Amino acid sequence: MLPEKLAQFNGRQKAAVLLVALGPEKSSQVYKHLGEEEIEELTLEIANVGKVPPEVKDGVIEEFYQMCLAQEYISRGGIDYARDILERAMGQNKAVDIINRLSSSLQVSPFDFARKADPSQILSFIQSEHPQTIALIIAYLNSEQAAVILSALPPETQADVARRIAVMDRTSPDVIKGVEKVLERKLSTVMSQDYTTAGGIKSLVEVLNRVDRSTEKGILEALEEQNPELAEDVKKLMFVFEDIVGLDDRAVQQILRGVDTKDLSLALKGTNEEVKKKIYKNMSERAATLLKEDMEFMGPVRLRNVEESQQKVVNVIRRLEESGEIVVARGGGDEVVV
Repeated sequence: MLPEKLAQFNGRQKAAVLLVALGPEKSSQVYKHLGEEEIEELTLEIANVGKVPPEVKDGVIEEFYQMCLAQEYISRGGIDYARDILERAMGQNKAVDIINRLSSSLQVSPFDFARKADPSQILSFIQSEHPQTIALIIAYLNSEQAAVILSALPPETQADVARRIAVMDRTSPDVIKGVEKVLERKLSTVMSQDYTTAGGIKSLVEVLNRVDRSTEKGILEALEEQNPELAEDVKKLMFVFEDIVGLDDRAVQQILRGVDTKDLSLALKGTNEEVKKKIYKNMSERAATLLKEDMEFMGPVRLRNVEESQQKVVNVIRRLEESGEIVVARGGGDEVVV
């Protein structure tokens, strides 16, 4: 049986009462967002719930509503904003009580407000900062924002920032708060109560997968000079145009069906013979002949256009991999299962 007083309930017990109050249909939807261990713990707790007094049920629902309200306000403008709104609505004492009660359960990510800002706006505020500061901020942004910002930095800064993202691990709350204050006047700030982890090689790869081909090549080449082992670890998790030679023939054939002929001919203009042979091998003889003729008649082309077309081909490969139509081996492997 649950304790009689709401103040004595722990988090799982309150969650169990809430799910019982919501009913089986809505509770089943909540379960879809929980992990296996959480489901087991909650199910056990629900099984132990006896008859719940109406005042207890109402108290749990009211507390849940307050938590949702506070979470919405925090997401919109930070803890200070949430406190101000709650004070206006419920009075100072009630607002302080809610914030204090929820502070341990509401996990607010650093730079949360920045993730809602335009990348070019963020860039204008951080481009003159130290590379370590830029790396920390980029590591907490979503990969699309980070790619835009990284692409716009000077080449020498790109490589330095990329390296710092890759080797970044845990960061002190004090350091995070200090960096957040740099953006406070422009982008607001979000408080952090605990150590948070960001950056790392996977974080860098997600960014590099979305930058343009020229930026990608420049960063990888610079990393190879500065830290060959790190560069190799990054490349193992990436897929670049030249990696086509390691794909299974059936995968290449599937990729070619999704690539525009013009993009393919442009992409091949700037690559080695091994890649070209791999492509020709997986085309009909007539199609290969026409492709070679297109490349020959094309004449000299700008490297930028070649790189853009190569990136389009790689994007097709990544989409096929994400949809499960092909499986690209990672970690240094060279097999593809289709």
